[in-house]
Amino acid sequence: MDKTRIAIIGAGGIANSHAKSYLQMEDVEIVAAADICEGKARQFLDTHGLEAAKDYVDARELLDDAKPDAVSVCTYNSTHAECAIASLEHGCHVLLEKPMTVTLEEALAVRSAEKKSGKIVSVGFQPRYDDRMKKIKEIAQGGSLGKIYYVQTGGGRRRGIPGRTFIEKSLAGAGALADIGCYGLDLALNSIGHPKPLTVSASAYGLFGRNPKYTKPEDAARFTVDDFSCAMIRLEGGITLDFRMSWAMHMDTMGATIFLGTEAGLKVEPTPGLWGGAWDGSCGDATLFHDYMGMPTYTPIPLPDLKQDRFFLKCRDFVDAVRQNLPAPIPTSEIIYNQAIIDGIIRSSALGREVSVEFNEQ
Repeated sequence: MDKTRIAIIGAGGIANSHAKSYLQMEDVEIVAAADICEGKARQFLDTHGLEAAKDYVDARELLDDAKPDAVSVCTYNSTHAECAIASLEHGCHVLLEKPMTVTLEEALAVRSAEKKSGKIVSVGFQPRYDDRMKKIKEIAQGGSLGKIYYVQTGGGRRRGIPGRTFIEKSLAGAGALADIGCYGLDLALNSIGHPKPLTVSASAYGLFGRNPKYTKPEDAARFTVDDFSCAMIRLEGGITLDFRMSWAMHMDTMGATIFLGTEAGLKVEPTPGLWGGAWDGSCGDATLFHDYMGMPTYTPIPLPDLKQDRFFLKCRDFVDAVRQNLPAPIPTSEIIYNQAIIDGIIRSSALGREVSVEFNEQ
């Protein structure tokens, strides 16, 4: 079988991880890259030794001319939907970086274009390939917890406002919520089988990002997103999801991820340090709280060592799905719930009240 011809749309920081992963695959050829900044795509390709690949400023021109089999969409959040839909309309499979989109409406449009095209869209949540995360899901769905009725998730950075395109609403759509909050949501939702969200009551703040004491003065002047958000989300099946995520705070962590069940509870510690619990990688220790002989006790859960290149595994799984005509590894049918919650948090925090989450699953 011929090599899978892949193009990368958006030549910013995350695109480098895609390129490095694809370059390890003998059955993949990176044929082109596009970026709206003149010369950036060429510089990106040359940096990775891809002198023969073509560079473009316009993504549609790339799709018309290079005709790749698949694309990685690595643009800023507010253009995820536009680039993914254009790629699908040109007959390309899509590996779409997280968050899937900014709004639920955009996410539904991507789903519709995907179904119409007959191609796949896989969304970039590499923590799913971590063996520790897989173990958490195995426990949550294995029955030992009984009926799960409450999940606490999220995390935060003591200091970690990224700047660049992440801090302007017109580009990012949301801040910490979209950047790392989506990971916390995916950990929870993927572990409990993606129950549909029903209502969201949320608050969001931008107190650190707008303060030159904690960020560059030029960044503070253009900061228009959240650096902290929290929400209570009602899910189908009588489950409550308690969410919080921060880019900056006077605290070491927003706490562990917790699954409360009628038979047992599971506590998953964040990774230690200044990035305590962002969940964009792996996790710390896990403990099962349960009864034994009628008395409350607890059992430490042995977790695998951290050895995987999760980002490579994400890209490899996508390529395998494309080459073998398999379903999307991380399908939009699952991530649509993640996006519905993000959309609900944005709407609820703006309105200052609880909002309903309503959409027709396509």
